Amino acid sequence: MQVEVAKRLLDALDAARRIRKFTATLDSAQFSASEMVRSAVERQFEIIGEALGKAGAADSSLAESIPELPKIVGLRNRLIHGYDSVDDEIIWDVVQSKVPPLAEQLEAELRSAGYSV
Repeated sequence: MQVEVAKRLLDALDAARRIRKFTATLDSAQFSASEMVRSAVERQFEIIGEALGKAGAADSSLAESIPELPKIVGLRNRLIHGYDSVDDEIIWDVVQSKVPPLAEQLEAELRSAGYSV
């Protein structure tokens, strides 16, 4: 694995961990009510999407180990360009159902390349 790709994967993993930290004690209603947390989580999704988009462009094999990669980049694009139509319920669902397995995939990918995470 190229060092630049590993750096991008680490950036994405750090952002996923921050999302989990920011939302660990919240439920859906609390998430929706907190403008600050929603903004922070959306920023971390932007980082994940950008980092994985660049990593995927540098190493096309990542699409095999991270099959959700196009959807992740798509979410980033939606947050950036369609900011006025972001649905908090969808973001909350992604936080709950997609971020934990993504973090596990990123950890596994990095470990298999010899990085400690």
